Amino acid sequence: MMGIAVQTLRARWVSFAGTVVALVLGVAQVAAMGLLLGALLDLPDRPPQRFAAAPAVVFGNDPQWNPAHHDLGVRSLAEAKGVPADVVQRVAATGEVVLDRAFYAQVEGGDADQVGHPWSVARFGGYELAQGRAPTADTEIVVSGSSGATVGQQVVVLTADGAQPYQVVGVTAPVDFEHAVFFSDTEAARISPRVEAVVALGPVDAVRSAVSGSTVEVLTGGDRHKADVSEDRDREALDNTVTLLPITASVAGSTAIFVVASTFAFAVVQRRREVALLRTVGATPKQVRRMVLAEAVLVGTLASAAGCVLGLFGAQLLARWLISLGLSPSWFGVTPSLAPAVLLPVAAAFLTGVLVALLGAVAASWRAGQVRPIEALRDAAVDRPMTSGRWLLGVGGLAAGVGMVAYVGFAAPEMTLVPNKYVPTLLVPIGAFALLAPVLVGPLTRLIMAPFGGAKGAGAMVVRESALTARRRTAATAVPVLLTVGLAISLLGATDTINEARDSGLRNQVTADYVLAPDGSPGINRAAVERVAAVPGVHVVAPVLTTLYTMDEDRLQENDGYAVEPAALSRTLDLPVLEGSLDDLDDSGIVVAKSWGYELGQPVEVFMADGSTVSLRVAAIYEALRGQDIGYVTQKYAVTGAYARNGLARRAYVSVDEGTDRDAALAAMRTAVAGLGAKVVTTEEMVATEAAVARQLTAVRQRSVAVIVVVFCFIAIVNTLLMATADRRRDLAVLRLAGATPRQVVALFAAESLLVAGIGVVLALMASALNLAGLWIALSGLFGATPVVVPLGIVAGITAVAALLAVLGAVLPTSASLRAHAVALATARE
Repeated sequence: MMGIAVQTLRARWVSFAGTVVALVLGVAQVAAMGLLLGALLDLPDRPPQRFAAAPAVVFGNDPQWNPAHHDLGVRSLAEAKGVPADVVQRVAATGEVVLDRAFYAQVEGGDADQVGHPWSVARFGGYELAQGRAPTADTEIVVSGSSGATVGQQVVVLTADGAQPYQVVGVTAPVDFEHAVFFSDTEAARISPRVEAVVALGPVDAVRSAVSGSTVEVLTGGDRHKADVSEDRDREALDNTVTLLPITASVAGSTAIFVVASTFAFAVVQRRREVALLRTVGATPKQVRRMVLAEAVLVGTLASAAGCVLGLFGAQLLARWLISLGLSPSWFGVTPSLAPAVLLPVAAAFLTGVLVALLGAVAASWRAGQVRPIEALRDAAVDRPMTSGRWLLGVGGLAAGVGMVAYVGFAAPEMTLVPNKYVPTLLVPIGAFALLAPVLVGPLTRLIMAPFGGAKGAGAMVVRESALTARRRTAATAVPVLLTVGLAISLLGATDTINEARDSGLRNQVTADYVLAPDGSPGINRAAVERVAAVPGVHVVAPVLTTLYTMDEDRLQENDGYAVEPAALSRTLDLPVLEGSLDDLDDSGIVVAKSWGYELGQPVEVFMADGSTVSLRVAAIYEALRGQDIGYVTQKYAVTGAYARNGLARRAYVSVDEGTDRDAALAAMRTAVAGLGAKVVTTEEMVATEAAVARQLTAVRQRSVAVIVVVFCFIAIVNTLLMATADRRRDLAVLRLAGATPRQVVALFAAESLLVAGIGVVLALMASALNLAGLWIALSGLFGATPVVVPLGIVAGITAVAALLAVLGAVLPTSASLRAHAVALATARE
């Protein structure tokens, strides 16, 4: 049967062209996504940077700690502690040492990611003075040439403590791995007592012996890169990509596979008359199935190979697009090679394409091969849209969709806040309605065509009966529209609705009158907080983000923590307390989220970066979402605990006593924070600012998924309509022989394509309504009453383009076919 399959492909290449196009694009999409996901596994192989000229570096390191398995910005306890004082003394006994310290230090008006170091370590990172000299006094600094400061200039440097003037005595040539501000060694030690690393100039073996048994490691050779921040920055730069690509891959891959399978199955169904003739001349069911599967193997192999090649180029284009959106770092990309990270995704995409082609052909070939010859001829003329297998999958999918919506809405509402988990669930109802489309075509056709029942002429009747007679064809052409519009509404609607719910939740939680927000800096320093707190009638809470390490079943766990002023906490934040009271928080207590699993009054052992361990009693337990389950401790632990961050508060909440002149207090606060990298805003302004940042990132992520999926679905719409219309030459001939003019024929096919698009849109609305209903239930439980927000303009635009493409996909092949004489059309080989 392989020979017959080859001859069939040669003779019926037009019918298979649509399948080949869909398969090539589907495999290319899967290959491109796989290649980009593979690229995420390998960070750039960078050489040592900050300690490139150091023979050995003593650095706090936990060999069991894999940063990829932890939140960004969180370090191991060993790295957070730095190099203990006793270890420094033992290493110093082996020879000369140079102590490095790293801390937030920003020249006013400069980059927010500037970092401070003692000048003595500059030489190991390749820093060279371009102008001036080294700092010798505690009031002198050396800056990078990228800072814009010049020798002799007096500048203000912001640190976690506040702002202080310094004299610029030197300028270094800029480097590409950090923006540094260098202080004298004594001034750096005053600002940051913690020792980040030690450059050991003595014998390496002696240094290793000196640190034996401690929490530090001696780094030499390429391992010195562990002390650089670029590895963390590379991982942070990939964070958005890591979040986006799995979502995109799952949604786009599932869409591609579904469209390809549907397209191939539709191509086989179109040839039922040929299959009937083969059965009539003696072909056995097994032979028919083997022929169709052989065609699928040939088409799948050729199209998958082409798709893999296209996927290699597509991955590079997609990487550049993600870089242009600001979602990926500039170095992210895919380089064709024989590396496993390239070969495995390509091989997986190839096998997926062949498998999808086979699966797309199996159901139709089995159905055609099972009937008797006379029944096969009758089946070729009469449309039977739903097989028992499709009924089973469709009903099962719909039940699974309803169950998923109920599960997300009532049992696991927090899933809606985790895109990697939630977005794939949106596909379930859409896929279910796609499978059930043939059975829904009848009712929807009658519903949409009902207003045209009294129209003059037979046009409306012809359009309606054509759709009803060939329900399988109508459903197959409506499914791409369903996928396009359904995914657009579900993805974009979910994005905007979740954003609106988050804004509402933040607005309801913050009860402060005003908020101190960063102004060109990464956070709020202590001086700004103290000056605002000194304003009469004003109370301030400035949570300093830190990390609280606790033991959980003999395993060290890290949790985000806030060091706050207890007296003002309840005045500015409305935490949903379940047990205990925020007023009970003191230096011996801690407030935890319910998800931490502790009980009220239970002691919690917390490990601090200075090497100390404290036992804190649970003073209150509150309800919090995953990702927002933060522990609250007093400001006593701000210094010892602020080892995983820069010692700055993300923002500070300000409340004003009743009877206080608010205008005067506001003016005083704004005067107090002038020049300290902070500004005073209202709660609404803070919510709007943070919402804008969050919305931009979330919108770019979700819209990136939508763009990739919708573009593929647009192609599928045109592809499927071209296949369906090109196969209807007999219908064209019948209409022409019945007296229809070419214009009337084109109008009828255009009207039918609009009907098909309308059916797809209605199915999309039904599936999206199910998705958004579950989302609304979930978010209402998390944040309270939440409106469902759908970007109607964007969705309307996508729907209009889908309808236009559907019309073009029908009109263009129809116009081309009408160039032939009506009799020629009637006698044309199908």
